[in-house]
Amino acid sequence: MNESRDYLELTFRSVSCFGNDGRLDAEELGELIAIAERDGKFDANETRVLKRIIDRIRPDEIDAAMKARLAELTQKLGSA
Repeated sequence: MNESRDYLELTFRSVSCFGNDGRLDAEELGELIAIAERDGKFDANETRVLKRIIDRIRPDEIDAAMKARLAELTQKLGSA
């Protein structure tokens, strides 16, 4: 069985998202989550990368939309 390489795309895309304006918004986070969900599950590498991405989000970047996305992702990662 081949190992998923979605985590590599997640890493690359997150660099692009943070790089374009220095922050990550809810829409960009949603796009990253969609990459990880393509195969229907979060593997260990995807989980690791997503958690590192979340760690880079500054408190002043969290608006209502981002808070909702983070809550959704936290729930999904908890059940992964």
